[in-house]
Amino acid sequence: MLDKKFSPEPQHAFAARFEAQKIAFGPVVFHCVRYAWKRGLLQVLAKAGDTGLTHAQLLAHGEWSDYALKVVLESCLSAGVLLRADGRWVLDKTGYCILSDRMTQVNFDFVHDVCYQGLFELERSLDAQQPLGLPHLGDWPTLYQGLAELPEPAKSSWFAFDHLYSDTSFPDVLPDVFATGPRRVMDVGANTGKFSLAALGYQPEVALHLVDLPQQLAVAARNLADAGLSARASLHPVDLLDTACPLPGNMDLVWMSQFLSCFSEADIASIFERVAAALAPQGQVLVMDTFWDRQRYDIAAYCLINTSPYFTAMASGNSKVYESADYVRLAERAGLKLLTTRDGIGYCHSLLRFARA
Repeated sequence: MLDKKFSPEPQHAFAARFEAQKIAFGPVVFHCVRYAWKRGLLQVLAKAGDTGLTHAQLLAHGEWSDYALKVVLESCLSAGVLLRADGRWVLDKTGYCILSDRMTQVNFDFVHDVCYQGLFELERSLDAQQPLGLPHLGDWPTLYQGLAELPEPAKSSWFAFDHLYSDTSFPDVLPDVFATGPRRVMDVGANTGKFSLAALGYQPEVALHLVDLPQQLAVAARNLADAGLSARASLHPVDLLDTACPLPGNMDLVWMSQFLSCFSEADIASIFERVAAALAPQGQVLVMDTFWDRQRYDIAAYCLINTSPYFTAMASGNSKVYESADYVRLAERAGLKLLTTRDGIGYCHSLLRFARA
């Protein structure tokens, strides 16, 4: 993939200095814009349309103090969320995006509810390679042991973030999953069973083997039972960080989606080794993930790159959103070879297909 450059070409020094100030005050602007959204200020301005509203008209709503309006409106103005014309406040295009774009809203909630407080510990987390911000949510070694117990609203925001990106991808890749006619499929990192449910519904003859931590599999088991699909599913509680723990064998296909990014490179190498050992003679491995280097648009690459600090401070301390070449290199070390790559799945996914070398 081509190298990426996020700054415009050419960029003058004065413009670069302005961009630097946006970074410096980014956390401040984030909270002011979120206040305007969550407290209904943006919605009121959206209803006013291009005419907009005066400060006095906004104050007459009685939901915000004069002081709060001044602080928040001006910050939103500086961020391009609002504009001011003839003394009236008008919602600008970025403001409409915040009100209407699901991805933007999910990202806002994820950053605020899951990441924000813990990211204060990012510097220490990077140095220690431990999720030292996680205690803001709960007392677990990694976030994954605590997913089922996350406090609200962090729990809802985490699953909304996770499912937004995966749910748009699963329907698109099911033909790829069953292109080789697999009958024994292992879903490594099954989480709540979203993929397994989709696969069982798509192919009535397949048997699914779900691998994950016991806490996640308990949720997946309930979802499978509710869908009446438990008979064709086998649950395998496994801590993948335990390198001595083998995986079920003789698999026609091993599926891993948005999973390996939860681990360090050393752990990914170990997982690939165990996955390769679990394959039937003609078995294959499908890895679907969000690689920042394979994105068509910079907006996707930007979001993915800046998800990595969440993995550092909150999730595991030593994982990230990887480049695709990292997975290929680690898979090859485990005796697998890349067969095909498919990009442009859902919002930002790519699909890597491997077989034994």
